[in-house]
Amino acid sequence: MQPIKNTWREKGVTIVSDGWSDPQRRPFINFMAASGCAPIFIKSVSCFGEVKDKHFIADLMKQVIDEVGAMNVVQIITDNAPNCKGAGEIIESRYPWIYWTPCVVHTLNLALKNSCASKNLDSNQETYDEFHWITEVHEDAIQVKNFIMTHNMRLAIFNKYCSLKLLAVADTRFASVVVMLKIFKLIRRALETMVVTSDAWWEKVDYIVAFTGPIYDMIRICDTDKPTLHLVYEMSWDTMIEKVKLEIYTHEGLQHDQQSDFYEVVFKILVSRWAKSNTPLHCLAHSLNPRSYSDAWLHEDPNRVSPHRDAEISEGRIKCFLDPQDFKQAMEEFGMFSFKSGPYMGGENLYCRSTMDPILRWESFGSSTPIIHALALRVLGQPTSSSCCERNWSTYNFIHSLRRNNLTRQRAEDLVYIHNNLRLLSRNTNEYKDEKTRMWDIGGDQFDNMEEGGFLEFAELSLDEPELEFEFCSNDTN
Repeated sequence: MQPIKNTWREKGVTIVSDGWSDPQRRPFINFMAASGCAPIFIKSVSCFGEVKDKHFIADLMKQVIDEVGAMNVVQIITDNAPNCKGAGEIIESRYPWIYWTPCVVHTLNLALKNSCASKNLDSNQETYDEFHWITEVHEDAIQVKNFIMTHNMRLAIFNKYCSLKLLAVADTRFASVVVMLKIFKLIRRALETMVVTSDAWWEKVDYIVAFTGPIYDMIRICDTDKPTLHLVYEMSWDTMIEKVKLEIYTHEGLQHDQQSDFYEVVFKILVSRWAKSNTPLHCLAHSLNPRSYSDAWLHEDPNRVSPHRDAEISEGRIKCFLDPQDFKQAMEEFGMFSFKSGPYMGGENLYCRSTMDPILRWESFGSSTPIIHALALRVLGQPTSSSCCERNWSTYNFIHSLRRNNLTRQRAEDLVYIHNNLRLLSRNTNEYKDEKTRMWDIGGDQFDNMEEGGFLEFAELSLDEPELEFEFCSNDTN
């Protein structure tokens, strides 16, 4: 692992943390170090008998930061829980150059939960009034699934009409409601043959999948170990919201300047979630992404502007320059980069902005602006979600399952460390490119009980693995 760790000083590293409980209901907090496409398992801390307040979590984070090297760390990613936010603020006050970043996938999932699983509360009445029909559609889908899955004869009839398996979707999986309804659309013909014949109900399913589609797509893009910090603004919440609006207005037959009560509630939810998760680091990463200044990207949407012309992004970017001695030179270098002047005037330089990987582009053309060059290499290689940490749940569950529950906590942690990091190293081998080997690796560690369960869970299957999802859902025709 040392060759990967040696890159952290130049390329930076993200500390990713998330909680989990083992089969004996003992709570753990996992810590991983992610940089580029190489998330390394650091350790798993038992929280049994501990109060997981912000001070406890912050102390654990400090230990991991010191172990990794404080000057190497760019950000810490956790979920959006209040205690994690409080711990992040403590870390930011202790290490001003380290940012606490809420997991973007968690943020989007919470927005979907607010929309697709709204609760009937006095404080939530407006949202419930607009969205309760979605909850009813989801409950109908669960009843249909249970009707088929709980009796072997009904399941046999279903399998006769459909070549895909009807799998339950665990509530712990991100976008669980949307995933279930998307599965229902795939097996619609078989369900219509057996139980569901109402066209009105299927129209509601189509509508839910359509207007949540842009949110689901953004979850899939961010739900990865790969560097995506610079893509949050490129994909743009504004663009995502506009796509959601287009689907809603098309369904309701409204013009762009008309008002939709349903859309207004969706808009409030998305804007509220974005306001809680947006950080200066997102602004800086977007500002250092060469593609954000290319004509190809700007012409995709008439409302887009370059980062240096956006007041909100510029304000956030400036907050990231903490050293007053380097501030002036950094601004001069950024001015040349954004205005395409000085060393950034060349034709090849401009062409590469839209076609070349941003990190490779900075390595090729950024040496004349050393401050923002070094900053770009550290920022553009960071993830935006805690996916790598959450996928590690299934690894721990595989190691410390009910069949192996006599393992001590330390021994289980050591085995998880070896298993996870050996798998990381295997990805750098030529054999990993082989399809079968790759599918085994993506599948993770949940095959221990695959025959017993019919569940799709986020910890076991990423939204960003549609090929493997199809493999799981397809019956063996041999």
